[in-house]
Amino acid sequence: MVMDVLVRGEAELFARTGHLFASAQEIFCAANDLHTWAAGHRAPTTRPDRTGRTVRKLYRPGSLLQPGGVAHLRERERLGARIRITLDEINETIVLDRKVAILAGDSASGERGYTVVTSPDVISSVTSLFNAAWRAGTDLAIYETEFAEVRALAPRILDMLASGDKDESAARTLGLSVRTYRRRVAELMDALGATSRFQAGVRARELGLV
Repeated sequence: MVMDVLVRGEAELFARTGHLFASAQEIFCAANDLHTWAAGHRAPTTRPDRTGRTVRKLYRPGSLLQPGGVAHLRERERLGARIRITLDEINETIVLDRKVAILAGDSASGERGYTVVTSPDVISSVTSLFNAAWRAGTDLAIYETEFAEVRALAPRILDMLASGDKDESAARTLGLSVRTYRRRVAELMDALGATSRFQAGVRARELGLV
């Protein structure tokens, strides 16, 4: 039985929990981006669902901006997962059969910490939070359509923010009104989970967008 324990790095995490992914029939996952559960992408949960397995994945919009992000999420759907996008803050978590929860923590010395939890009370709370965020989320295909213009403009907007271009100049370069440009910048900041333009640049670098 897995005990409540802190592990460092995805290699150790997957070594300890890989067998649980293989046998789980209900899996749900919440992540800010595609980096959080990179090792988990190798798990058997990514095979086509032929055993009645239920897989739900909830992501922040920044995942669609990452290189290959849209293709990755589409592939996960093709293999049987249901995917939604949320603008809300989420706790990065994986829950397996509502018996084991894996909670992502902070990074230290280049490796992120993960807590593997078996407490029924904690798992119940995590499940409730996930289900609330899931209900408020938007299906991937719908969000992708609504987000298409922001995603297409994101690299150029990030370049202009990094260069310190004034809004009027940036809008003119993109062929947008100043009002529309500012709206796109705000939408991009929301997607990156940033509260300022400076923070948006930092987050973009973390995701490998610039």
